[in-house]
Amino acid sequence: MKETVRITGPADEQGPTLDELLVEVARGDQEAFASLYDAVCGPVLGLVRSVLRDPAQSEEVAQEVLVEVWRTAARFRPDRGGAMAWVMTLAHRRAVDRVRSVQAASERERRAALLDHTPAFDSVTEQVEARLEREQVRRCMGGLTEVQRQSVTLAYYRGLTYREVAELLSLPLGTAKTRLRDGLIRLRDCLGVAS
Repeated sequence: MKETVRITGPADEQGPTLDELLVEVARGDQEAFASLYDAVCGPVLGLVRSVLRDPAQSEEVAQEVLVEVWRTAARFRPDRGGAMAWVMTLAHRRAVDRVRSVQAASERERRAALLDHTPAFDSVTEQVEARLEREQVRRCMGGLTEVQRQSVTLAYYRGLTYREVAELLSLPLGTAKTRLRDGLIRLRDCLGVAS
């Protein structure tokens, strides 16, 4: 059974029903929307507030519902139910959507906070790997000739230029570059680094 709600005027004269107002709203009648707004805004806000419990969010969602009523009034079908039921269904859906959205955001924030507290790396594993790499580099350095080892050590561990390496080892610049290049190639092969 469909309930007929009529809007009353100043002298209690019978006005259009909510269904009739909603049909006029679908045609773009702003005065009909103003009357409809006055009739449904209180119940919409009450329903939304009962779902959300937050006054500020409730007012925001109620406003969104009433804008949606204006935009989608053409979807209202009087043969399927009354205007008040249709509007309240929109309000309930929008309120539930907001609750779900807030819960999802809260869950994302909780997961992000957990990730912030998780160490970016395992420090023990990192230390073991670094130690193993150092030992492998030492072993590979032991496989170089004396001049290659000295050239690599001076250039990469002390940060000297080719010219400074050549002067310290009393070698011509070209020879120092060749020894350094040959040493790096042998290190690369020993360490199994792809070129």
